[in-house]
Amino acid sequence: MHILLLTPLIFTNFLGCYNSKESTSLKDKFYYEAPKNSSQINDELDSSDFYYRLSASAVKLTFHHVSYDANYFSISYPNGDIPKDKGVCCDVIIRAYRAVGIDLQKLVHEDMKKHFSEYPRLWGLKHTDTNIDHRRVPNLMCYFNRKNASVSISNKANDYHYGDIVTWDLGNGQTHIGIVSHLKNAEKSRPLIVHNIGSGQILSDCLFQFKIIGHYRYKISV
Repeated sequence: MHILLLTPLIFTNFLGCYNSKESTSLKDKFYYEAPKNSSQINDELDSSDFYYRLSASAVKLTFHHVSYDANYFSISYPNGDIPKDKGVCCDVIIRAYRAVGIDLQKLVHEDMKKHFSEYPRLWGLKHTDTNIDHRRVPNLMCYFNRKNASVSISNKANDYHYGDIVTWDLGNGQTHIGIVSHLKNAEKSRPLIVHNIGSGQILSDCLFQFKIIGHYRYKISV
């Protein structure tokens, strides 16, 4: 079951992330086609480097067509997901971590339940909601900060490691989130970002195109 939200303002307030019906110009400018070498990606997923596997899992998400959909969905718990052909920016993070055995839906819910007052009150929340809490950028930022996963924000590309999580302020109350990949832009000067800013789960050379407000490196034993 899902509930249709009617305006961009409601989308922003509801999920705390970016919604765009017209992202073609952004995609044309910053979009990179992911290498569709499944065997290579599978080898990367077998790496002993957790963050490399996380990055590879994120890149693998770009193989699948996903429409940007900021509706509210009722999903199972734990390990619940919205329909695989839909998603927003937070779903990239959730799905990439799920692929390496970490369920942020469960982890965020458990932390919010114990420390509810420390999480943002942007939506007039009075209790936790396992359907949506983990799909909101400010909540993920709060969770990563609480788990001491914050890394210094920098304007140097080399400070951003594959598997890192980055959040941006797009203005007008819109926040955005993506994963730093192990793939580089054509000049090899910046890592590409896996995100969904309206055109589905894609790779983009957009690390410094928006104001960075969060930089995280998160790992737990699984």
